[in-house]
Amino acid sequence: MAFVTCRHSAMMRTGPGRSAVLSKRSVFLMKILCFLFAVVWFCEFLVYYVVIIQCSWPKITGTLDQEHKSALKVIFLSDTHLLGAIRGHWFDKLRREWQMERSYQSALWLLQPDIVFILGDLFDEGKWSNSKAWDEDVERFHRMFRHPSHTELIVVVGNHDIGFHYEMTIHKLNRFERAFNLTSGEVLSRKGVNFVLVNSVALEGDNCVICRAAESQIFEVSRKLNCSRMTDDADLRKNCRGVERLPPSAPILLQHYPLYRESDSSCTGEDSASLEEKRVLFMEKYDVLSKDASEKLLRLLRPRLILSGHTHSACEVLHRGRIPEISVPSFSWRNRNNPSFIMGTITATEFALEKCFLPEENTVVWIYSLAGILVLLYLMDHLRTFTLLRTFSRAKHKPV
Repeated sequence: MAFVTCRHSAMMRTGPGRSAVLSKRSVFLMKILCFLFAVVWFCEFLVYYVVIIQCSWPKITGTLDQEHKSALKVIFLSDTHLLGAIRGHWFDKLRREWQMERSYQSALWLLQPDIVFILGDLFDEGKWSNSKAWDEDVERFHRMFRHPSHTELIVVVGNHDIGFHYEMTIHKLNRFERAFNLTSGEVLSRKGVNFVLVNSVALEGDNCVICRAAESQIFEVSRKLNCSRMTDDADLRKNCRGVERLPPSAPILLQHYPLYRESDSSCTGEDSASLEEKRVLFMEKYDVLSKDASEKLLRLLRPRLILSGHTHSACEVLHRGRIPEISVPSFSWRNRNNPSFIMGTITATEFALEKCFLPEENTVVWIYSLAGILVLLYLMDHLRTFTLLRTFSRAKHKPV
């Protein structure tokens, strides 16, 4: 009886009200945590699906639905610039790599491409990396840009991967090609479509060892393409004996450096260069290929489409008045607020291209800022309500 009386007295002192207050606080904290989790989940995962699902494969004008379905579906992106050990701050690396990984994986899941091409500068410090740092960077790249078996990933070498011409060595080029199982200057044929992958860093024209090899590969590719377009000319048939035959389709040229143009002044679009950047004249063999190298590629390969990277901004120019070149902007938020990639529906004779924009950095920052303000207002309102209730409770129990 005494125990029951003591317990009853204790409950009266602590009171059921205290339990209710603790319960309300738990509910309040749970609401805030759930809200914050939802915001982070949206900004760091769901937003990529929400944005990319709005993109669709372009349709080639005049094609039937069946032809559209059987066409080659290709994604082109460029300049991922994975940060290295020298210049990469850990948080910057974590943030940018997460953004690129989620964008890439979301695009693969939603769009189901046949091939993905990355047009150079996969790494930011490949030109400086020792063997250990290089292996770590390659491992991170393969983890981020993993892909299902029905999708191919093919890369092109850039100046940050092996260095500019004066930094480029056979060792750097060989380790890049080994890491990605490719040979620069080769032709890839898929569904009757020919893609020519060029090491544009080596098109210096100064007869260096790597430059000579790159030019020889281009001549060999040109011969294969010409023989594949062979007519009934007897002399041409004789010269083409033993030459690998490719689909008789004009090639698509893929490289890191753009062909020669004076500047980006004629480029338009929301992801083109800024007005200040457009006023800067390009330097041959540094910002763009030289005039000679550009003319040589156009003459020898006779491409129907060219895609390049390097400038980090979008641009579309016509060479010889009929051959379009698309400069693909950087895929990294470190280089752009509004990254994007190009979607291509391609057949042996036709192609259609469409740009797919990724979530803007400003949008994500704005959502986080708004969420922070809402949480702050909710906390202030809760604090004000709690203070009023506490004051009322004290006044009610105050002895008269």
